[in-house]
Amino acid sequence: MIDNIRKYNLWDGRTSDLGFLRTEYTNRISLIAGNNLVKVLIGQRRAGKSYVLRQIANKLVKQGVSPRNILYVNKEYLEYGDILTAEDLQELFDEYKRILKPKGKIYLFLDEIQLVKDWERFVNSHSQDFAEEQEIFISGSSSDLLSSELASLLSGRYVEFEILPYSFAEYTDLQQLPKDKSSYLQFLQQGMLPELFHLSNDEMKRHYVSSVKDTIMLRDIVRRYNVKDTQLLEDIFRYLVNNAGRMISISNITNYFKSLGRKTNYETVSSYVDYLCKAFLIHKAERYNVAGKEILNGNCKYYSNDLAYYNYLYRGFAYGLGNLLENAVYIELRRKGWQLYVGVQGQNEIDFVATMSDEKVYFQVSWQIASNRETAQREYAPLLALNDHYRKILVTLDDYRFPSNNGIEHLFPWEINSIK
Repeated sequence: MIDNIRKYNLWDGRTSDLGFLRTEYTNRISLIAGNNLVKVLIGQRRAGKSYVLRQIANKLVKQGVSPRNILYVNKEYLEYGDILTAEDLQELFDEYKRILKPKGKIYLFLDEIQLVKDWERFVNSHSQDFAEEQEIFISGSSSDLLSSELASLLSGRYVEFEILPYSFAEYTDLQQLPKDKSSYLQFLQQGMLPELFHLSNDEMKRHYVSSVKDTIMLRDIVRRYNVKDTQLLEDIFRYLVNNAGRMISISNITNYFKSLGRKTNYETVSSYVDYLCKAFLIHKAERYNVAGKEILNGNCKYYSNDLAYYNYLYRGFAYGLGNLLENAVYIELRRKGWQLYVGVQGQNEIDFVATMSDEKVYFQVSWQIASNRETAQREYAPLLALNDHYRKILVTLDDYRFPSNNGIEHLFPWEINSIK
């Protein structure tokens, strides 16, 4: 068993493919390391979770941890195919200790852990083992398993990190491009799944994005939830991608498909949308009553996890560059850890109310406003109507920066990363 997995571990001076170093994640996770909290990496398949796990392991070795004190398990590799239950995982761990004989603290990296039945029994046991010091890092691709259920499965003894596709900053570093408008326009027209950067043309990229989408739908949705109408699931995904940034409701979606003669109902559509969100293909931004400080039911906005789904698969006639920009801004703010809502104050709509702990920032996103006075007035109006002291930001792709307007800052989208 140990010989079979030796090539995936750092023992005996071995190295692993680290890919592009995602220091924003590894640095953030390292700040939380050194305790018995379970570090949980969640996110869409193929967004780079495995690379981040390996980069953390490699960083530990550079900091002086013996490679023999690190065990890496990835359930997607055939060599780990016999690890089906928590008992199998324990058997592997016992064999690892018998053969490698690690001294001191042991670091366990468990990739795609949701594929192991009753995995939480193993993780809970070893993360709280006072007789043998261990630290555990796990990853998974289903938020239903590794987010909503984590609090009960791990009894609150965990910290969660969402891994998203490459950011604009990572894209420019990877491609050695300046962080400016020209590069950002290129960024908006592509996809940021890491593997895309190893493919040479758009046709190959289109096939890859399609295969990723199909794999997620089949393995994380259809099989898990026993979905009957797979074509409807695909069509709802297409609908949400092509309506990113628009206020819609489940009733809107249901009525749209009924108008096309499709047999469906509110409950089915609601379930399928929920499944897409749980598989990290789509994210939902609920409405937030600014005055009442409460979440509103009904209409909300949806955003794609990566622009690749629109750019390579679902280009829709009604979808504009402003939708791409708003989707990209949503993902960047989410990457920074903000909780995002659509602000509602009277008749005004604020694109994003971003909250983090006691902080709150309002964002309005527009493609360009310099050439159209009415557009400028429309975009500033919701922010000007706010009467609290929180930061207010207008994000556009204009060619020059606008001065502060009654405290409203103007930022370019590539500057969002600097917001604390």
